[in-house]
Amino acid sequence: MNPEIKKYIKEKLTLVPEKPGSYQMRNSDNIIIYVGKAKNLKNRLKSYFTGTVTGKTQMLVNDITDFEYIVTSSELESLILEITLIKKYNPKYNILLKDDKSYPYIEITNDKYPSVKVVRNINRKKRTNKLFGPYPNVFAARRTVEIINRMYPLRKCNNFNKEVCLYYHIEECLGYCKKDIDAEKVETMKKEITSFLKGDAKVLTSKMEARMYKASNDLNFEKAKEYKEMINDINITLAKQNMDLNKKYNFDMFAYYKNNNYLSIQVFFIRDGLLFGRHSEIITILDDESEEMLEYIIKFYEKNNLLPKEIIVSDKVDNKLLEEYLNIKITIPKKGDIKSLLNIAINNATIALKEKEETLKKNDSERLNALEDLKKILNTDKVSRIEAFDNSHLFGTFYVGAMVVFDDFLPNKNLYRKYKVNIDNIDDLSAMREVIYRRYYKVLMENLEKPDLIIVDGGKNQVKIAKEIIDALNLDIKILGLKKDDKHKTNALIDVYGTEIELNSKSNLFLFLTKVQDEVHNFAISYHRNIKSKGMLSSLLDLVEGIGEIRKKQLLRKYGSLKKMREAAPEELQTILNKEVAQNLHNYLTTIDNTNK
Repeated sequence: MNPEIKKYIKEKLTLVPEKPGSYQMRNSDNIIIYVGKAKNLKNRLKSYFTGTVTGKTQMLVNDITDFEYIVTSSELESLILEITLIKKYNPKYNILLKDDKSYPYIEITNDKYPSVKVVRNINRKKRTNKLFGPYPNVFAARRTVEIINRMYPLRKCNNFNKEVCLYYHIEECLGYCKKDIDAEKVETMKKEITSFLKGDAKVLTSKMEARMYKASNDLNFEKAKEYKEMINDINITLAKQNMDLNKKYNFDMFAYYKNNNYLSIQVFFIRDGLLFGRHSEIITILDDESEEMLEYIIKFYEKNNLLPKEIIVSDKVDNKLLEEYLNIKITIPKKGDIKSLLNIAINNATIALKEKEETLKKNDSERLNALEDLKKILNTDKVSRIEAFDNSHLFGTFYVGAMVVFDDFLPNKNLYRKYKVNIDNIDDLSAMREVIYRRYYKVLMENLEKPDLIIVDGGKNQVKIAKEIIDALNLDIKILGLKKDDKHKTNALIDVYGTEIELNSKSNLFLFLTKVQDEVHNFAISYHRNIKSKGMLSSLLDLVEGIGEIRKKQLLRKYGSLKKMREAAPEELQTILNKEVAQNLHNYLTTIDNTNK
């Protein structure tokens, strides 16, 4: 840390009160990089700047140039403030959960004619349907729904059709749209499915076995094999729930084991007394483990994972504070079968960390060495945030852009961005120019955190364009290009002067830069695949700036085909779109037509 900054912070620490509150660390760009809370602000803040710190904490302290704090009247207030500020600023040193997606659940709709499906985004306030889960393995959830829909003739369509569909003819639907269905029969199916999803598969497997033997007797061995495989899938799924507490417990359990700066976490999902599934994760921490666990548990449920009726934690977690914040029952078991289960979870967390700790240390060491090498190349003391760009195209013409963000060579997926590129940009360089400009004009206008380094996938021309944009916006950001050889393998860096910097293919820096390059390339490609999966016409409309989901649906409903939409005059398109967007769409569709000729 700079001696002047160190002196300034030391003097400022003398003024900090010994009261509860939230504190915020800022870097040289005045960006909040860490938010925490404390019962005693003075003691907590002093702990960062006195004594020996290592690993991630050392990296944080080296980045700090100032701190602020807000005093609160209680620890609950400080926790609420801490979580609010984390949501607002997304500080890079706070916990980032590995997967920003919520776990899937299986839902039985509460309709007259119910359906069964896999859901992720759960509306907690308006939830009236039955939910089962969470399922840590999304494949298991989808396979379970597939088996249920094969065995029970439930409603398959979202809207009732005018006539019975294929599912009716293959006996996987009762024809709810046209037939008069016995309500008692529907209720029996719901009860059997509910029983199965709670862990009792006897009724369902009996049905399968009966169908399997019938198919075999009818010499339909392929169908018999299908039923046999479904029975095996059910048995495998239930075998994983090999821990039965013999009581209808329903709770989530959080256990952990800490060593050095690593926190190994195990989450057990107990439903109707069975171990329904589990989640495991190892994170690097900066704070006291009890504080980190509080933040982790809160973030876990803010990913839209459904709150259970009860959460079980160890005695080191502030259960009263967590209970007040989440407004559900938080229990610390002292004895009995739940305490034994907590010990098993802790043991699993311990084993997981001991197995991976040496690998984690090695990866951290290699990552930090790569950062030091990069600092030397750029002749700077600070390279933390990296933003990397790549473009991809459809038909060799219609481009999209992608940006990924790495903090200290660790991906920050919450900040990844995708770009629809203007249809007038018909080559890689013009597409790159547009994406770079749009990104950093927004950074400038909205006072977003600037990266320390921009990486573009390409050679001198790409770097030159990026520099032109950054200079025009009067931003001070370093730029490098990743150059490939004639075998399309990265072999050198290109700086803003056009100088090639050779990379040792066995160096840590080369390996981490390759990870960055692969990540942005795959992100761009996946964007195209996602667009294509929606259907060609729909995907093409996605590439037109100004057309969102609602307008897209209106266009598809009115025209139905690319040919009819292309034949429509801009004035006709204006019945759905504004004048500028209608003209853009007309030009775009004309360009496609000319390209394909």
